[in-house]
Amino acid sequence: MSAQTFTADTPPSGSVVPYASEFVTITKQEYIELVMQARYFKSLHQRALERSQWRETRLLRYMRQIKEQAAQRELALRGDLEQAQGKIRELQQRLFGRKSERHKTAPRQSRNTSTHAPRGHRPGIPSHGRSMQTNLPAYHETIALQTPQCPQCGQRLKPFPGTEDSEVLEIDVKAYRRVIHRQRYTPSCQCGCLPGIVCAPAPPKLIAKGKYGVSVWTHVMVDKFLHARPSQRLLQEMEHYGLQMSAGTLSGGLQAISPLFAPVKEAFIDKLRSQLHWHADETRWAVFMHALYRAGHHWYLWVFHAPTVVHYVLHPSRAAQVVIDELQGVKSGIISCDRYSAYKKFARLNPGVVLAFCWAHQRRDFLDLATRHPGFEAWALQWVSDIGQLYHLNAVRLQTTLQSAERDAAQIALEQGMQRMAASLGEALADPALGSPARKVLQSMKAHWSGLSVFVKHPWVPMDNNVAERDERGPVVGRKNFYGSGAQWAGELAALMYSVFATLKLWGINPNTWLFDYLQACAENAQRATSDISRFLPWAMDEARLAAMRNTQPAPVALAEVFDSS
Repeated sequence: MSAQTFTADTPPSGSVVPYASEFVTITKQEYIELVMQARYFKSLHQRALERSQWRETRLLRYMRQIKEQAAQRELALRGDLEQAQGKIRELQQRLFGRKSERHKTAPRQSRNTSTHAPRGHRPGIPSHGRSMQTNLPAYHETIALQTPQCPQCGQRLKPFPGTEDSEVLEIDVKAYRRVIHRQRYTPSCQCGCLPGIVCAPAPPKLIAKGKYGVSVWTHVMVDKFLHARPSQRLLQEMEHYGLQMSAGTLSGGLQAISPLFAPVKEAFIDKLRSQLHWHADETRWAVFMHALYRAGHHWYLWVFHAPTVVHYVLHPSRAAQVVIDELQGVKSGIISCDRYSAYKKFARLNPGVVLAFCWAHQRRDFLDLATRHPGFEAWALQWVSDIGQLYHLNAVRLQTTLQSAERDAAQIALEQGMQRMAASLGEALADPALGSPARKVLQSMKAHWSGLSVFVKHPWVPMDNNVAERDERGPVVGRKNFYGSGAQWAGELAALMYSVFATLKLWGINPNTWLFDYLQACAENAQRATSDISRFLPWAMDEARLAAMRNTQPAPVALAEVFDSS
């Protein structure tokens, strides 16, 4: 095959094309190779363009994903920031704000002013006068003039029948020594059944070979567990009275006394399990002991409040097993509690047990929402106002007489109020524009609605769990003052004494009178728990013994013993 010749056309005018007048002669094989190479490089170029376009599309898609993830992350961070700022506002409110849960902008609930008189003395109305406490012992004191004579002439004044009497209330706290003289005798007979010298028996002691009497330990236990005073401060006070006691003696004495209350604890638990309604709550309690199974000092003090008895339980955990052990054998009843899962588990294991959830906690959720998220403040306070209206309707119902027309009308009004709140709850949750913090509060309210409605059908069940929370005040004050307990036995003794004093408060019994009488009975029983525990159970006492236990007189002390101590 002959070679082909290529000639260039005439170039455009005004332009110079390089090599335009030069001719190249190639073979057809070379021509085919050049065409194939051109097509090959065109295909490479096309694939490069496609790959570049694919990479650009992939990069754009990846960038969109990154932006979406960044937007979601930003939204989540904004939510976390809002929650953190809300938590800061809540903590600032707790630390620096008012302690009352009444919000500054919350409207006061309407009250019937005809049945709620203003507190304090009202002008224009005569007062009841000064109250003199005639139940206290009287020590008479006579005051006479040193020089009963006329200041002008010096003539002596004549006595006038009668005296001008007045009273002043005083407190005289002092420590004294009981110097005990035991009379000795010698037998005058020849029977031989008696030793050569017969001595009167020694008075009973609460602690063998102890030098401190029952009154001292009564004062110690009341001061520490009822008035929440630290032991060191108590020892300082007793030292001011001239009575010296070391911290080790105080601790050892309490440890020796602790087993004496075991029958009381058993009787309290048995009585608690026989009830049909309980208030339950728990708070933290520190036990400063080292144990292999625990790494910290955080324990928990549980309280179970029944109509006739209150019992505290110290346990290292908040597990549901505490409730299961405390109410062992209980198959039916109502527990007023918060929304903690331990009570829910107990109710699942015992279908006859009903949980009555606390409206005060539900109200607190809305107040916390108003504090943490100011944008929802007006909305949350409206719910607080509605809850206050439910409290008012329930109070009106409780003021009426059973099986009366007024009770029926008040019951209908309360049920209608609950229906309106349930309808408002459903409407609010159905609103797609409702914010996440508010929706979370309402979802919790809806989930616990059955427990929040228990009081409607059971008027004797309170709307809240404030009874148990008030029972926790004493231990919380003690925790703040002396931090907790130094050993497990000390914490268990504290829980038991809190149980005793709270139960005595239910029955209006003087704790000093009861505790002195009980410890004296243990001392008379040779430092063992008294065999007749029913004498000290308030629900087993007759009216005469209850009246004696409610007496506010101090423990009687024979005057001869006081005079012998001089």
